Amino acid sequence: MEPVKVRIHDQEYLLKSDGDVEQIEEIADYVNQKLADVQDGTEGLSDRKVAILAALSIAGEYLQARRERDEVKGRIRQRTDALINIIDSAIT
Repeated sequence: MEPVKVRIHDQEYLLKSDGDVEQIEEIADYVNQKLADVQDGTEGLSDRKVAILAALSIAGEYLQARRERDEVKGRIRQRTDALINIIDSAIT
């Protein structure tokens, strides 16, 4: 596990992760984009407030994706159960 140097909001960080280098860089780019989006939409906020608003935005996206994933899993489970019932009816 080699450390990876990334730049987030004009600060360099040396990160150790089990993820591959490309994934770490992709995450850093995503965080930078969210920070830039918040900063572009507001004026005069401290770096700390920009970071908090970006974190809230990322957390909101994560929770929405998790809800959507759970809904898809529920639909798949329902369809699987229905297919199992059809197969059971056909072979009994």
